Amino acid sequence: MSSTVSFTAPTPHGPHPVTVSCTRVGSGEPLLLLHGIGHHRQAWDPVLHILATERDVIALDLPGFGASPALPAGLPHDLATTAAVLTAFCAELGLDRPHVAGNSLGGLLALELGRENRVRSVTALSPAGFWTEAERRYAFGVLAGMRAAARRLPLPLVRRLSRTAAGRTALTSTIYARPGRRSPAAVVAETLALAHAESFAATLRAGREVRFTDDIDRIPVTVAWGTRDRLLVPRQGVRAKTVIPRARLIRLPGCGHVPMNDDPALVARVLLDGSRSQSARAASTSLSTVAL
Repeated sequence: MSSTVSFTAPTPHGPHPVTVSCTRVGSGEPLLLLHGIGHHRQAWDPVLHILATERDVIALDLPGFGASPALPAGLPHDLATTAAVLTAFCAELGLDRPHVAGNSLGGLLALELGRENRVRSVTALSPAGFWTEAERRYAFGVLAGMRAAARRLPLPLVRRLSRTAAGRTALTSTIYARPGRRSPAAVVAETLALAHAESFAATLRAGREVRFTDDIDRIPVTVAWGTRDRLLVPRQGVRAKTVIPRARLIRLPGCGHVPMNDDPALVARVLLDGSRSQSARAASTSLSTVAL
């Protein structure tokens, strides 16, 4: 069920009213899903109903992306402010330390919530923040180029391209390893989401100095990386494991930067396994930790 949630967030810059759009399905322990920059909550659609068989799943549009308005004027779209907004969002919904999973920017936000011990577990898919400066500049340049292209392309052309596998490859191969599997409607919707993302530029600016350098040792952490990630290259996963030594590092064979559509069954298994208790995880044999 989709809804709009309005609440007051006690940000580092004072309390401010915030509105967030979200989808909530399923039952069980709560699992919060966070998308990447320029994307929207529908990025999780390929795995949403698999997860809903075991979890109370809440997928949201981050402020200024998808159907969520940008943060109020004067609030930066930085890590600390967005983490405070997400914590207030969870409180508004009555979510007591949910599990959290995120992709790219969402993975970085999930790790920040884990660092602050505000969640039960973290599963981060190709999280931002483990790059070298050269890798960051490359990724930001690619993202800026994708954004410019999405804003420049006429909607009739986007629709026409989305109808063929070759067209979907042209539009989305930077983030998907198997772009032909993405539905035409989804490709059109996410191209529009990127073009209209109010907070894209502000979020990209805020990320210039971001590095995730703190260990997380009080909750279970899983870091998973697609072997065909062309935006944040897989060696960054090895750095993540160095920063968070107790984290499980999972290889996602044949997956790109946004792996949910490339292999929904595998990604759903990773998310469900990552959001189990530590004892249940230790007993699980469904996934193994492997080098990238």
